[in-house]
Amino acid sequence: MPAEWDDRWTRSARALGIDTDVPERDAVLARYAEPHRRYHTLRHLDECFVRLEPVRAHAERVGELEMALWYHDAVCDPLANDNEARSADLAVRAMRRAGLGGAACDRVRALIMATRHDALPAPGDAALLVDVDLGILAAEPARFDEYEEEIRAEYAWVPGPLFRRKRREVLRGFVARERIYVSGVFDDDERRARENLGRSIARLG
Repeated sequence: MPAEWDDRWTRSARALGIDTDVPERDAVLARYAEPHRRYHTLRHLDECFVRLEPVRAHAERVGELEMALWYHDAVCDPLANDNEARSADLAVRAMRRAGLGGAACDRVRALIMATRHDALPAPGDAALLVDVDLGILAAEPARFDEYEEEIRAEYAWVPGPLFRRKRREVLRGFVARERIYVSGVFDDDERRARENLGRSIARLG
């Protein structure tokens, strides 16, 4: 394992007070390296951790937030609609084996479920995690456009007209929100995210 990932896992585990040698560490990284993935990869996970790093002190329970981040896309099945629930189950099983208590496991589960993005997250760590996960929306235009291509590649089996319609619905859902980033930490990203989303929606027709 690259030292950077090892260091991140160790810090997250220590923040939770669990064994830093949890064997699931390598297993979860292997999931992000699955060959069918195009966006929900180790690159996405890395971009999330890079985004979180300068605002880590804003977390209420940073160990739980980081462990939720590790597992939030652990299951990525483009044909399924319960990826977040399955990812949460995977995380909870791993954390229980590592000795994490029930209440903390429940909070990790709730954080992962917030990344469904089907509703505004609760204030606090859920909002921070969701804002980190949605950081790609405020990426530089070239990276955002690459992200859109990666999402299309993950759903290559969906016919073009259906994909465009569904993708427009998703992106317009974000645009319709009063705020895309709600934690109060990433307010400066709001304008660029809306510009990227508007450009993408226009391309979709």
